[in-house]
Amino acid sequence: MTLAVIGGTGFGAFAGLTETKDHVVDTDFGPAEIQSGRLAGQAILFLPRHGMPARFLPHKINYRANLKALQMLGASQILAVTAVGTVSEDLTVPCLVVPDQIIDYTYGRALTFFDDEIHHIDFTHPYDALFRAQLLAAVAQVAASHKEMQAVLSGVYGCTQGPRLETKAEVRRLRNDGCTIVGMTAMPEAALARELELPYAGISVTVNPGAGMAERDIALAEIHEAMNQGLSWVKLVLAELLTTPV
Repeated sequence: MTLAVIGGTGFGAFAGLTETKDHVVDTDFGPAEIQSGRLAGQAILFLPRHGMPARFLPHKINYRANLKALQMLGASQILAVTAVGTVSEDLTVPCLVVPDQIIDYTYGRALTFFDDEIHHIDFTHPYDALFRAQLLAAVAQVAASHKEMQAVLSGVYGCTQGPRLETKAEVRRLRNDGCTIVGMTAMPEAALARELELPYAGISVTVNPGAGMAERDIALAEIHEAMNQGLSWVKLVLAELLTTPV
C-alpha cells in the first residue's frame, strides 16, 4: 500500500521526506506535480496542492489532475493536510482536527470526472471510515506521549471558495450551519477521491480564529507560529500512521 499526502508546498521537506524524486504526471485533465520519496522507511507520495512552487489559488487548483495523477502513480490511501480557521468557539489555536463531515460552499470548480455521463456517488460520509479510524488511532497514540498536543477527533469542514477570507457574518452563518472549521481546499478534492474509489481522510491544523471570533486582528507571525506548531504534530501523526501495522 502506498500512502499519498496532499498538503501545502514545502510540507514534504518539513516532514523529512528523503530519496525524493519530482514527477510531472500528464493526465487527461492536465499535468500534476508530485514528489515520491520515503518517510519513516516507507514509500510515500506527496502532492503539493498549490504547485511547486506554490502558485495556484484554491479555486484555481486542478483537483482532477491531482487526484488522477495520484491514482496513476499507485496511491492506495490519501491523507489531506489542510490549514483552517476556527468556526466553533470550543476550538483552540493551534489544534488538530480530524473532520468527519464537509459542507461545500464552493462554486464554478471542476467537481467530477464524469462530465459526459450521469454518475452518482454516495457521499453520506465524505471521509473513508476505515482509513479515518486508522488516522484517529495514530492521533491518539501521539497525543498519549505528547500532552501538549491539542486534538479534536471530529468536526465539520466548511469549504469556501476563496481566495479571500470570510466576513464576520459569513463565519456566523457557517457556525449556524454546523461547521466547526473553515478552509478552501477540501472540495472537490474529497469527492473526486471518492469517484476514483481512493480512501481519503483529512487532518486540519487550526491557524487562526474565524472572522469576528477574536477581539483583535491576528498577526501574520501568529499564524505562522500556529502553522509550524500544528504541522509538527501532523509530522508525528504521519510517522505513527506509517509505522503502525494495519
